[in-house]
Amino acid sequence: MTDMDSRSRPRLPRGVKLRHDDVRGRWTLLAPERIFEVDATAATVLQLCDGERDLAAIVAELGRRYNAPEAVIEKDVVAMLGDLKAKRVLET
Repeated sequence: MTDMDSRSRPRLPRGVKLRHDDVRGRWTLLAPERIFEVDATAATVLQLCDGERDLAAIVAELGRRYNAPEAVIEKDVVAMLGDLKAKRVLET
């Protein structure tokens, strides 16, 4: 369960970086003593998690980009971000 709502402003905490590995052609989330490989869709979501946009704005932007229903996007985004928050590589 997550404590995120539409006003949450997700962001990567200090020391956590989203990077694209051009040699291997993949996205990685680098955290102290840990690394996570993320797919291109997750990387797109994480790029929007700048601490300025709230969850509602992130979902609306993804709905425009992917021409998909916001309700479906929100469910998936909240699940993904909740998982990353539990791993302490995302703050809200």
